[in-house]
This record gives sequence, C-alpha cells and structure tokens, in this order.
Amino acid sequence: MMMTSAENLAVFQSLSDLTGEMREAAQGSEWDRLAGLERRCAALVAQLESAEAVRLPPDMQRQKVELIHKILADDAAIREYTEPWIRQVQALLGTASRSRCVRQAYESGAWNF
Repeated sequence: MMMTSAENLAVFQSLSDLTGEMREAAQGSEWDRLAGLERRCAALVAQLESAEAVRLPPDMQRQKVELIHKILADDAAIREYTEPWIRQVQALLGTASRSRCVRQAYESGAWNF
C-alpha cells in the first residue's frame, strides 16, 4: 500500500495521541482501557509496516521525529507504570502454579514413602 506524506504523518500523529492516552490509562491503573488502546496502537503500527516507505519533505520529517520522540517517552512512562503491576501478577501466577503442583503431587501419592 502506498501512503502519501500527509497520510504517513497523520498515522504518526495518531500513534502519538494514542500513546498519550495509554500513558494516562496506565497512570490511572485503567488496565482494560490500556489494553483496548494498545490494540488500536498495534493496528496503526501494522498499517505503517504494510505501507511502502515514504520520503518526507524536511519539515514533515522533523515533525515525524518529534512525534517519535514523544511516542518513545510515553512508552517509557507506560513501562514505569505497568512493570510493577506485571511483576505482581507474575508472582501471583507463580504462587498459584507452585500450589497447584504441590496439590497434584500430594493427590497423586507422589509423596508417599
């Protein structure tokens, strides 16, 4: 698919807007909202990936670079908010998994000596 320069820049602007909303959702621990926004973001990234490379005029290239810097800054902030929560979920899942393994071993008689 071929994009015009304006379309390409518009997609980057949309990504920037979405990552800003994602940062706000993460900051507010709105995990369902964050997941929905992430799906929309992934669709835009897929759109860029499927498009042919576009050569932007210098002024639009500067705007694109500024948008990319904002997207990356928002991504870093999102990670700051989500990583502690992800570690908590992983710890809970790990504990549940270990408990299930112990229960299964006990119920199967594997601990009978």
